[in-house]
Amino acid sequence: MRRGLVALPAAALLLPGAARAARLGWATVWAASVQGPYPVGNPSAQPDQRFAFPDPAKGAVDQTLRLVVRPSIWGRQARLRFSNALGTRPLQLDGVFVGLQHGGAMVMAGTTRPLRFGGEAGVVIPPGGMVWSDAVALPFARDAGAALLAGRKLAISFHVVGESGPMTWHAKSLQTSYVSAPGAGSVGADEGEARFPYSTASWFFLDALDVQVPVGTPVVVGFGDSITDGTASTMNGDDRWPDVLARRLHAAFGNRVAVVNAGIGGNQVVGPREYAPDKPFPGGPSALMRLERDVISLSGVTTVVWLEGTNDFSRNGNASVAAVIEGVRSGVARLRAAIPGVRLVGATLVSALHSTSPAHGFAEQEQKRQVYNAFIRGGGEFDAVVDFDAATLDAATGELQPQMVPESTTGGPGDRLHPNRAGYLAMAGAMDPAVVVPGLARRR
Repeated sequence: MRRGLVALPAAALLLPGAARAARLGWATVWAASVQGPYPVGNPSAQPDQRFAFPDPAKGAVDQTLRLVVRPSIWGRQARLRFSNALGTRPLQLDGVFVGLQHGGAMVMAGTTRPLRFGGEAGVVIPPGGMVWSDAVALPFARDAGAALLAGRKLAISFHVVGESGPMTWHAKSLQTSYVSAPGAGSVGADEGEARFPYSTASWFFLDALDVQVPVGTPVVVGFGDSITDGTASTMNGDDRWPDVLARRLHAAFGNRVAVVNAGIGGNQVVGPREYAPDKPFPGGPSALMRLERDVISLSGVTTVVWLEGTNDFSRNGNASVAAVIEGVRSGVARLRAAIPGVRLVGATLVSALHSTSPAHGFAEQEQKRQVYNAFIRGGGEFDAVVDFDAATLDAATGELQPQMVPESTTGGPGDRLHPNRAGYLAMAGAMDPAVVVPGLARRR
């Protein structure tokens, strides 16, 4: 069903209930590319996790996590994907619930719904595995296009039975979620916040959310590293460039385009050569290693915007331009073979010149970036190009524009590598909606 969605004329979206229901399909509307095991990764603004997870080897211990996520668009039915990709022992979950976030760890009264797995209240996920829940109705999303749903968030609660062992996670959520105390048991049905004393700026085990939408609904995936993951953007502000792009597309086309984020801070196109629970890397598995799980396996993908290469050219990566270009070409070929008709948009790399990060900012990296950007602009591999470099470059210095440097997460000085909120706004503003979803632009 994921790749079999067929575009319909706009009039089909207005069919009465019974006819329209026959034309619904799953679309991924939120995702978090997994890495691990915790605590290997690059979180931002992370609270002290010692009290929530005292022993990383044991992981979560008989406790409930309440993760907060924002669907890009809404649907009346939802399903969730849980991952134990980097686990070393079976992960047992039960007490899984979804509800509308009120604020903090509190859930809007009466919105909580239990989830099932093959009709059962719990599930065991083997090491390296992942599983989808059964579909669950979201009564509060009865009118999925309602203006008051835009920007609202779900609170997804689940109980880890016993010890999880090493935890599969997404380090940099830039979204506050909540955790009960170890040994607190299954408390996800409680819509209050008192049982969730600890906070986290990461997502654990959960890596995708689907909703049912009219077939032909575009799903745009932002694929890349920390600049897609949102480093230096506002904590809980949803102003990474994919977030801003989503709002631009919704302003143009309404509740008809999903945008999901498949970035990992520190990620590389071709490195590291190996990645496993016993051989972790803060930037996660390479783009080529994770392409199947983080893009191809998502539901209804129609467009991929690929922004990556900066870390390959850093002192930590030290890859040649030729190797990265060949890696991108290989990834493009795999995407086209796996998702017939997918639209691929290449993005130029923003400047890291004179970055204060020890791994970045040196002359050789800048030279490689220039060659790579020339490939993106003129190599012919992509269906379209978005020039993030032009949108953020200070031509006088070759660096990021100065107003884009101070970081927005904690108010720090910035590192001349990651754009801040102003930079991400400029990047998304440089994207023509007709380039990203030309089908909707033509129908409009």
